[in-house]
Amino acid sequence: MTGFIGAGNMANAIIKGMLASEAVNGADIMIYDIDSKKVKTVCKLYGCCEALTAVEVAEKCSEIVLAVKPYDFEKLLSELDSTLKQHNPLIISIAAGNTTDYITSLLSYTPTLARVMPNINATIGEAMSAYCTNERVTDEQKAFVETLCASIGEVTELEEKHFSAFCAVAGSAPAFVYMFIDELARAGVKLGINKKVALKVATQTVLGSAKMVAESGEHPYELIDKVCSPGGTTIEGIAALNENGLPNAVMQAVTAAYEKDKKLSEKK
Repeated sequence: MTGFIGAGNMANAIIKGMLASEAVNGADIMIYDIDSKKVKTVCKLYGCCEALTAVEVAEKCSEIVLAVKPYDFEKLLSELDSTLKQHNPLIISIAAGNTTDYITSLLSYTPTLARVMPNINATIGEAMSAYCTNERVTDEQKAFVETLCASIGEVTELEEKHFSAFCAVAGSAPAFVYMFIDELARAGVKLGINKKVALKVATQTVLGSAKMVAESGEHPYELIDKVCSPGGTTIEGIAALNENGLPNAVMQAVTAAYEKDKKLSEKK
C-alpha cells in the first residue's frame, strides 16, 4: 500500500495522476492529514483509504509520500521515528529545500529515502519532476519513484547537488512563463486586441512553441531562424528583445531563484 501524509494540492495531483495512469488502485492508497475533512474529500473522490494517524500510515504502507510543509518535517519525523525504523518503508519527500541529509538527520536510522521535486504543473499532469535517492533504495523502488513522477508529467533522475538549479529552472520558472504570457497579452491589448482574446492567443502561442521545441528535435535558435525572415517583422522583435535585455533578465531571474534556494537549504 502507498501512503500519503498530507492531502494538499500536490498530494491530490500525484494521487490523481497515479490513478489515471493505472499505476495503483484507489484502494491501495492510504491518506492522512491533520485536516480530516481534506482526507475524507480525497478518499471519497478517489476511493482511497483514510488513516486516523500518521503512525498508521507508517505501519501499513510500503511507500510513504511526505506531502507536508518543509517546516513540519522535524515534528512529524520525531513522532514517526520508531515506527519507520521498525518497518523501513520507502520514504518519498516532495518538500522543497529539505535535503536527504537533513531528512536523515531527523531520524535515528538511515532511511530508505527518495527526494522528488515536482512543479506546480503537476496539477494538470504536465509537471517536470526531478528525483534522487540514497544508497538504500533498490532498483524496484527507484522504478516506483519514476512511475509516480511519470504519472504527473515528465521526469529525470538528477544528482541532488543540482536540485537548487532544477528548482530555479523548473520550480520557479513557471511563474516567469506566466508573467511572459501575461505581458504578451498586454502587448496585444495595447495594440487594440480584447484582453480575453489576447490572453488566449498568447497562451496558445507559448503552448505551441513549447511543444515545437519538445517534439521537433531542433534547437530553439534553429526554430527562431525559421521564423525570422530577412528584413521582416520577427527579426525586428528579436532585436528589440535583445536590446532591452530579455536574455540577461531571464539569466538573472533564474540565478536569483537559485541563490535563494541554496541559502534556504544551507540553513538546515
